Amino acid sequence: MEDLQLEFQQKLLGVSKDFERYLLQNLDLNNRLIAIKGARGAGKTTLLLQLAKFHLPTNSSLYVSLDHIYFYDKTLFELAKTFELFGGKFLLLDEVHKYPNWSREIKLIYDTFPNLKVIFTSSSLLQIYKSESDLSRRAVSYHLKELSFREFIELETKQKLPFYSFEDILNNHQSISNELLQSIKPLALFDKYLKIGAYPYFIENEDAYSQKLLNTINLVIETDINAIEDMSFDTLVRLKKLLIAVASSAPFTPNISKLSEKIGLTRNSLVHAIKVLCRANLMIELYKNTKGIGVLTKPEKLYLHNTNLMYTLAKVNTNVGNIRETFFLNQFTDVHQVHLSQQADFLINQKYTFEIGGKSKTRKQISGVSDAYIAKDGIEIGFGNVIPIWLFGFMY
Repeated sequence: MEDLQLEFQQKLLGVSKDFERYLLQNLDLNNRLIAIKGARGAGKTTLLLQLAKFHLPTNSSLYVSLDHIYFYDKTLFELAKTFELFGGKFLLLDEVHKYPNWSREIKLIYDTFPNLKVIFTSSSLLQIYKSESDLSRRAVSYHLKELSFREFIELETKQKLPFYSFEDILNNHQSISNELLQSIKPLALFDKYLKIGAYPYFIENEDAYSQKLLNTINLVIETDINAIEDMSFDTLVRLKKLLIAVASSAPFTPNISKLSEKIGLTRNSLVHAIKVLCRANLMIELYKNTKGIGVLTKPEKLYLHNTNLMYTLAKVNTNVGNIRETFFLNQFTDVHQVHLSQQADFLINQKYTFEIGGKSKTRKQISGVSDAYIAKDGIEIGFGNVIPIWLFGFMY
């Protein structure tokens, strides 16, 4: 364990507090078992290390990735036992899905060491409540989303700007926009965010961003999905075909029969594959608010998970309308309820109807609809029920 402690301290030397993800402020560290899920590249490892360096006592904390060679001949439970024996209080475990029997041992650690708190990260693919050892009564789960537009601006300009609740934006969007315009020119920043702003690694090399995102997509499918779903090589290849098929026409209204034939999967396998790609934060499935959603229910529409994926995978399909809808949907996903609207584009929290459009978009589509709004691109300040679309990037 001494080697792990030394490596941990060395990692902390390179950790900065200049930029922290929104989730750090939301974690309730009173919980004994915390799960942090999120897309590959969203910043889960950095979040754990910042948590250890700036929010926890480092002399009683330990970070370790579960693909470490330490576990070639030792178990996670043995590590926890030794760590707790020497006064350890916070055990930070990265990428638990790379460790066999992870859920069984974490459950055993939880039940055996009541004074030890465990915080672990995993792929967003991992369904911790359906794992071999059910952790639903023990773990509090958080989801780390991709960068919001607000967080991108902070990384890009070094300006720390406030975030606003959805209700705040609905009721006070003009005054909020006026306040933000004192510090930023949002439209140029917004255009850049749509292309390269979803993942923190854009800051390393903007020119290589697209290639790195492609590499990340391949790793998600070939490594993460394979580790959790145990799919054959042929099936993984078909997942890539499915992703490209959706990318080439997103938002995509799936015809399951035709798509099954094109991809080479049975209907049930295809619907399962769609749900796997959605859990991997590569796609978003959307339904109307009129029917139950079963395990094998086909979605009404499919979107790529964020606009960066569109620019990388669908270079011939970067239709501005699709880009706007994908951005809006992404900022709400995992934060608010989103359904397809009967009258317009989206229904938020089963109450608020939204039509998405450019500067020329009129109110005709939502005329006579209560609690209806237009999220409009290309404007800095809104009026009435017309709200600048970029402002919805300030909700976290």
